Amino acid sequence: MDKLVIEGGNRLSGVVRVSGAKNSCLPILAATLLSEDESAIRNVPCVRDMNTMVKILKTLGADVEQDGSEIKVRPGRYKRHRAPYELVSTMRASICVLGPLIAKKRRAEVSFPGGCVIGPRPIDLHLKGLEAMGVDIKVEKGYIVADAKKMRGGNIYLGGHFGSSVLATANIMMAATMADGQTVIENAACEPETVDLANFLIKMGAKIRGQTTHRIIIEGVKKLHGAEHSVIPDRIEAGTHMVAAAITKGDITLKDARPDHMAAVIDKLEEAGLDIKLAPGALRVKYARSLKPIDVTTLPYPGFPTDMQAQIMSLMTVTNGISIVTEKIYPERFMHISELSRMGARILLEGSSAIVKGVKSLSGAPVMASDLRASAALLLAGLVAKGRTDVHRIYHLDRGYEKIEKKFSKLGAKIRREKEE
Repeated sequence: MDKLVIEGGNRLSGVVRVSGAKNSCLPILAATLLSEDESAIRNVPCVRDMNTMVKILKTLGADVEQDGSEIKVRPGRYKRHRAPYELVSTMRASICVLGPLIAKKRRAEVSFPGGCVIGPRPIDLHLKGLEAMGVDIKVEKGYIVADAKKMRGGNIYLGGHFGSSVLATANIMMAATMADGQTVIENAACEPETVDLANFLIKMGAKIRGQTTHRIIIEGVKKLHGAEHSVIPDRIEAGTHMVAAAITKGDITLKDARPDHMAAVIDKLEEAGLDIKLAPGALRVKYARSLKPIDVTTLPYPGFPTDMQAQIMSLMTVTNGISIVTEKIYPERFMHISELSRMGARILLEGSSAIVKGVKSLSGAPVMASDLRASAALLLAGLVAKGRTDVHRIYHLDRGYEKIEKKFSKLGAKIRREKEE
């Protein structure tokens, strides 16, 4: 097992390219199962979750070839329909094979998903939507067993306790592409990653409209074909680097960043005092003056993303004044607070809100990552802390960030990967 060792106190500056979006690529790879033809997916990030999804595709019988940032999938007439526990339990997005398997094979056996420990994330909306399309769902020995002799379209409302579900929208949309008749998804997620998936499905021959809204309409077709597609840039990776520029008083240019996908993050960082400018094909983020405390509430897109909550909290720990960070998507997603507190942060948790009182400086310490975005938050804190910070359990970080220590090193950070003793 690896850890990251960070010597804090270095100002970051330079140019870095934003990798492809993990949360877009995973369902797109799953969608390749809807066709027997070859599909080529480009701008694929080199992260652990991609390796897991490739293993799942191969387990189902698809032929998968990877060359750098391109993955070619040739499903052929694959016969298997079971996604095993040992793979699905490590990554929540594995549940995305459920919709394609139902659509193509009319049967699926998928283990309940795993992933980061950030509070309850039930899959009831996935099952509710599929049942509304005529799919028979049972739970047997930890597996979702789904049968659909004939799938029909229908009106499906995907309202959950904390808003629309990205993965449920993806699953229902993929299943509906080959169902009989029209499917209307109300209160659908409209995140850029959902739109990217819809655009790929349209390239495959699916009939989808409304994908940029909360009402998606799908007309079922008999057959889909292979397609080529380049995955959108990762808005969360871009946002993490933006916070890195702010917390180290730096100046970073993000190549291939999509400002139109990041309006809420840009707005809050500008409110804090960061200087953000658009450049051709890039976004320049520069510390220009003392930052101000801000209040942040996570919400479904286009609101402030829950996947940036931990990172923005790290920034507020060293911003003079009192900030309030409220989590409306996953109210229990605050496990990074205890680790930030070990570094000298002053944070009080009140229900689903964290009250952050900025301190003059953090001090390096050994810390333990609890999930993917908490790992990024601890890394950011380590960049500005006095002394050495060891971030343990970075396998979480490797699930979603491509070569992150190399990217930060290129920008001037003193950071290295070491084996745990």
